[in-house]
Amino acid sequence: MAEKTENHDRRIDYVEFNVADIAAAKAFYGSAFGWRFTDYGPNYCEFDDGRLKGGFSDFGPVRPGGGPLVVVYASDLEEVLTSVERAGGTICRPITDFPGGRRFHFLDRDGYELAVWAAAWPDCPRQPSWSGCLRLPT
Repeated sequence: MAEKTENHDRRIDYVEFNVADIAAAKAFYGSAFGWRFTDYGPNYCEFDDGRLKGGFSDFGPVRPGGGPLVVVYASDLEEVLTSVERAGGTICRPITDFPGGRRFHFLDRDGYELAVWAAAWPDCPRQPSWSGCLRLPT
């Protein structure tokens, strides 16, 4: 898990997925997003996207369609969509606009639904809080 400092208090610290095949999950997320991995035995692998860490395990059943939606930021949404498809993901919601940006949803090889978003304007924060990006007509 991430090193604890007071600025981590009450913030998402780690995300874990139960997967059917850890090697296949590593291949998918490594290919689609360039994540790095550390194996901790045959049943657990930590991933690191450069900002947030999480894990893949085969300790429990795969739970596609359940739990919170994990959202990944992309500076080039179309490029990431292509990477997801090339890695074997299925686009389940095409790119759509929302106030502050655009996003798409995909299913990974285990059936988990994730989303990828990009800011509509360069000065938007790289987090899906969107309130700082909402631009209303004047």
